Amino acid sequence: MRKKDDAAAALSRAAKAQAKAHYVLKLYVAGVTPKSDAAIRSVTAICETHLKNRYTLEIIDIYQQPTLAKGEQIIAAPTLIKKLPLPLRKLIGDMANQDKVLVGLDLRPKP
Repeated sequence: MRKKDDAAAALSRAAKAQAKAHYVLKLYVAGVTPKSDAAIRSVTAICETHLKNRYTLEIIDIYQQPTLAKGEQIIAAPTLIKKLPLPLRKLIGDMANQDKVLVGLDLRPKP
């Protein structure tokens, strides 16, 4: 019974730590296009809803800053990278699927 209590306490501590964690995100887009605009609006809305006051979002246009895209090995846009909290995650493609983005950011468990 003791192990079960210890595991439950550890899980509770981890959940509380994640609830306070600051997220560092980078969104790579390709120019000023409707797809880029939609990705920016979608990711910003998700962050404001689920990470209010706990995130930093940097938006990078791969056409304006190609060296940053090359350094992160960006192969498609839009790409959202979660730098912190660890583990690092990359989400590629349509950012309109809120469930996919939340799972990718570790804000919702995998179904």
